[in-house]
Amino acid sequence: MKNIRFRLIVMNFLEFAVWGSYLTSLGNFLAKNGLQEQIGLFYCVQGIVSLFMPSLIGIIADRWIQAQRMLSLSHLIAGMFMALAAGYCYLSEDIEFGPLFTFYTLSVAFFMPTIGLANSVAFNALTKSGYDTVKAFPPIRIWGTIGFICAMLIVNFAGPDDAKFQTTYMQLFISAAFSFVLTIYALTMPACPVNKVAKGSSLVDTLGLRAFRLFRQKRMAVFFIFSMFLGVSLQITNGYANPYITSFINIDAFREAWAAQNANALISLSQISETLCILLIPFCLKRFGIKGVMLMSMLAWVLRFGLFGAGNPAGSLWMFVLSCIAYGIAFDFFNVSGGLYVDKMTNPNIRSSAQGLFMIMTNGLGATVGTFGAMMIVNHYVVPTDSPEIQLEGWRTCWYIFAAYAFLIAVLFWMIFPSVKNSNNRVEA
Repeated sequence: MKNIRFRLIVMNFLEFAVWGSYLTSLGNFLAKNGLQEQIGLFYCVQGIVSLFMPSLIGIIADRWIQAQRMLSLSHLIAGMFMALAAGYCYLSEDIEFGPLFTFYTLSVAFFMPTIGLANSVAFNALTKSGYDTVKAFPPIRIWGTIGFICAMLIVNFAGPDDAKFQTTYMQLFISAAFSFVLTIYALTMPACPVNKVAKGSSLVDTLGLRAFRLFRQKRMAVFFIFSMFLGVSLQITNGYANPYITSFINIDAFREAWAAQNANALISLSQISETLCILLIPFCLKRFGIKGVMLMSMLAWVLRFGLFGAGNPAGSLWMFVLSCIAYGIAFDFFNVSGGLYVDKMTNPNIRSSAQGLFMIMTNGLGATVGTFGAMMIVNHYVVPTDSPEIQLEGWRTCWYIFAAYAFLIAVLFWMIFPSVKNSNNRVEA
């Protein structure tokens, strides 16, 4: 167990570098290759596979295959399909939606479960080494965000001026390469236990579905429903921020603006903000409670979207920068604080399943609905016209619609969710 924290830092760095290689720049690549109308589908599918693949792979890791080996196998398969997607783009003169989407979907289906698997491997290793996971894991997890940022910057700056990786299939090759490295590295992690299903266990217990009984409790039902509503916002800027900022290149007044030419680098400020905001969460939860922290997240989403609509990469660049700073509060105050709230309010016998339910409601249902809805709005206001100026006005309308939605959810949450800062009443299932 020597140097286990450093080894876990490397694992988390690689885990999120895989994702950071394409998550914020894929929309730009698709738009450059005539697939701008399908951008939302590529981000929707992440939510769709998150509805069942993490649970399925998690059950396999719990019951039959050690988590570190399952992590390795999942990255091997994800990397192979991502490499096939990149290879298809390399060999094709005209990139078609069907083959690219198929390879991409299969890759994402095996990647999404690895986030939970990586956490399981980390918790197991820290526990075996005698560390307090609550204190030891956050500083390790931050390096995952740093890996995400580094991958974004590589993709932004690598490649010739007329073919930066953020606009080409090379971002997919980069992601596959990180997956293959982690395929090997994961096998060096400490072995994780396998828990066989006890004889006589019900199908509900076997599939980890008992957490759905939490909907019987009004407070938790309201929390999960609003988690879904807030999850709608999660993938919108991942899919459309890069194409939007890059579109300013087509307008003479912004053609030479640094931000318009380096959208991925600008967006990386969002992830830098994440690393700082994570450290504020314990204080804010103690001071304002889960309702206050969730409201901060919702209002930060309003700023995230609204400032995108009002700003530009030249004279109003500060609005884009402030939008990126707001993202740290918008994302982490919701995702991390929500996970901590679920952990606090549920008993240990259903805790893992409850966390899975939280992910289903946010990254599954919420993100799927949100990205599909965003695709319809963008396709209505932006895609039908070839005029860059008219497209810009369409983009701004879209961002204001997204901001108005986030504000409405914030108001409803403030009115409906109970104000409870601290409670020791855990929820049974």
